[in-house]
Amino acid sequence: MIRILLVDDHAVVRQGLMMLLNAHPDFDVAGEASEGNEGIQKALELKPDVVIMDLSMPHGKDGLSATSELKKQLPDCAILILTMHNDEEYLFQAIQAGASGCILKSAPHEELMAAIQSVYHGNAYLNPAAIKRLMEEYLNHVKQGTTDTYRLLSDREKEVLTLIAKGYSNKEIGEQLVISVKTVETHKGHLMEKLKLKTRPELVEYALKKGLLGYK
Repeated sequence: MIRILLVDDHAVVRQGLMMLLNAHPDFDVAGEASEGNEGIQKALELKPDVVIMDLSMPHGKDGLSATSELKKQLPDCAILILTMHNDEEYLFQAIQAGASGCILKSAPHEELMAAIQSVYHGNAYLNPAAIKRLMEEYLNHVKQGTTDTYRLLSDREKEVLTLIAKGYSNKEIGEQLVISVKTVETHKGHLMEKLKLKTRPELVEYALKKGLLGYK
């Protein structure tokens, strides 16, 4: 039996996946979690073979951060990223974070089953179109001679970073983006973790170097 942990912020999605996977003779859903921090805790407790990790979870730790942290603590655990984003940016971020594969939420059930079995047996899982995009992106990085941590940030985290660099307070950022101060703080924590920075001045300096304020 392949023991699986589901990490997704939508209860309906988790319940649907649980019913689908438990109906398969080779799968056993050992547990579920609604955000990344809980997912890491459950994984450490349950030691699943495969974690199906949602990419976008606005509350708590997001899928990329959780994947990166979980691979440090459970390096033998295979992580399959579940996402609605079909572009190379998210694909490259997932692989960099340590995921064994990526699958779209719109994929057929049969493809999900195959993906789980593939990563469980130590293989990577990407569909042919995704492999082509990943190879093109990798070759582009090789030509540039850089691997940019900025690509690890979500679009929202990039927005928050830019506004922080412009001197806005958390409250003002929340008002601009129509989100709560707590959500702003969560995004700020995620981007600082991904960029390996510890202070607001370091974030401002990083944003300046990236040219986010219009000059370098």
